[in-house]
Amino acid sequence: MSLYELERDGKAQELIRLLRETDNERVKTRAAELLGNFDDHDDRRDVVNALVDAAQSDSDAVTGAAIDSLDELGDDAITQLIGSMAGVDLEDDAADWVKAKAYMQVLDSDVPELRMAAANGLGNLDQADAVPKLTERFRDSDPRVRARAARSAGKIGDSRATTPLENVLTDPKAAVRREAADALGNIGNRQALQALLPLYEDDDERVRRIAVGAFGNFGNDRPVDYLIEALSDESAAVRRTAVYSLIELLSNVPTDQSHEIRDTVVEKLSNTDDRSVVVPLVEILEESTQAAQRRNTAWMLGRVTSQEERDRVIESLVDALGEDDQMLRQFAATSLAELGDDDNMVERRLLKIVQDDGVDPEIRGQAIFTLGKVGGERSRKTLDKLIDETEHDVIRKKAFSAISKLGGRG
Repeated sequence: MSLYELERDGKAQELIRLLRETDNERVKTRAAELLGNFDDHDDRRDVVNALVDAAQSDSDAVTGAAIDSLDELGDDAITQLIGSMAGVDLEDDAADWVKAKAYMQVLDSDVPELRMAAANGLGNLDQADAVPKLTERFRDSDPRVRARAARSAGKIGDSRATTPLENVLTDPKAAVRREAADALGNIGNRQALQALLPLYEDDDERVRRIAVGAFGNFGNDRPVDYLIEALSDESAAVRRTAVYSLIELLSNVPTDQSHEIRDTVVEKLSNTDDRSVVVPLVEILEESTQAAQRRNTAWMLGRVTSQEERDRVIESLVDALGEDDQMLRQFAATSLAELGDDDNMVERRLLKIVQDDGVDPEIRGQAIFTLGKVGGERSRKTLDKLIDETEHDVIRKKAFSAISKLGGRG
């Protein structure tokens, strides 16, 4: 069985055996990583014991994976490691501040793996008093310690870590820069976000992706130009993240600014040859659970859709007409009108909705409104007939308005 299958089937003891007995470092490292997913397993105690042993006696890669898995298993697992390696006596019911004090002492250990464990553990305790001690480790000789200290500072989220983290953004190790960028994104104050802007062109793809992902947290249009640049990144993951951040940005800025920013984004996108933004936008519309994101996406799709993705966009926008969110329906309708209907695809899909008596009248009314923008003679005849046959005042009123734009009744 593969390691993945062992983890999937809950074979903790077999993974423990591999961690302890195999000579293959890659297998041992992966086994240590997967054991971090066994928090609720009956053999959890054995899992923790095996990871504690591996953290003290194995290669750097295995040790790091073991410590990270102990971190995933919870504070009690890290506490056991600290106690095993340093002899620090920590009771299970000790207060967080007591544990934090012991962990901060261990940060000065001569053993880098112990400093790693202490840094990881402090990130789970949410004790702001630990931040100054963590920032001292940003200059640690071991990049693994620097990375974990930066990660934990980001988890705690205290603004005192902002300037020290900003200095870590020039660390020679990409893994450390990634953790610092992620931490600054979690802190999210003005200084932290500003520090991330130049990283959209970092040499490391994951650093760029993390930085670009944080740009959506801005409350103004400062990162728009950087996000537009990121849409041309050589990495598909960075480009996709930039699209999500643009939509998130539009959802976060004040309403009186969002219209101007939307117009700016559309103008910038119209001047680039990179049309890979459309697929992620469709995914946001179809999958997001955030109303503001979906509304902004529906509006955007009508202005940036490339011809090769037009059919999929139309299907998604038409589906959005059936949503409960009235504003989303309105944005979807206006975008369908913006797309036009040279091939009559929009008209055909909308007529199906209009002619279905089982569809909510409000939704049918939205479809009728859109037909008034894009429909042709077939729509005019259908609406003409509908006016005489419908019993719904909303439908009749919408039909009268739409048919007047299509040449009037026959």
